[in-house]
Amino acid sequence: MKRLIYVLIVLLIIACAGIYIIVKYDINIKYYLELGLKHAKNIKGVEVPEEYSNADNNKNGTPDCIDVVNAARKEAENETIYKDAYYVGGYPPENEGVCTDVIWRGLKGAGIDLKTMVDKDIKQNMNLYPRVNGKPDPNIDFRRVKNLDVFLKRNAENLTKELKPFDVDNLKQWQPGDIVIIMQPFEHIAIVSDKRDKDGVPKVIHNTTPHAKESSSLVYWAPNIYGHYRWKY
Repeated sequence: MKRLIYVLIVLLIIACAGIYIIVKYDINIKYYLELGLKHAKNIKGVEVPEEYSNADNNKNGTPDCIDVVNAARKEAENETIYKDAYYVGGYPPENEGVCTDVIWRGLKGAGIDLKTMVDKDIKQNMNLYPRVNGKPDPNIDFRRVKNLDVFLKRNAENLTKELKPFDVDNLKQWQPGDIVIIMQPFEHIAIVSDKRDKDGVPKVIHNTTPHAKESSSLVYWAPNIYGHYRWKY
């Protein structure tokens, strides 16, 4: 009898933990169930056309958006350690960083100096950046997700936030080098990869504990996508 009570208590704890996670992290159960059914019906996968810009402003023979992906991918390959810290000068050491560091490092691969542009835009339009709160700090401003969201809304193409696995018309709007932001369950930013899963959804390159990675996370972020941007190469 005591053993049965013990088992019931353990099951109750597990159930409560599950409910807590669902509520805390806003997990959309219906969405994932429907997604699972679609996966079961489309085992062969889908082909999504490449419709990205061929602009090559740095004249290296590779489209700028692919330069961004390749530079970001080095973060994943090197497994850059996730470390949230403040650095005088703004830039962290090469072997550490956070999600926002994948963005400026990726854009740097195409010759784009994100920090300089963000600092300039904040200086000229401080009232548009609530995260700055009237006190700009070039050591950290370009490494904050909310600041990058404001900057990208103003300076990049604003694209669909809807993501539909297996839907080619929708998925071709998600191309390599795009930048995606979520605000729930936490602030996070990533670069869209040139690799896709069988459902046609692209992988993303991002840094979250314990280190940078290229993963199939985008499909799970779908209900919470806050921003989807493309740099104007």
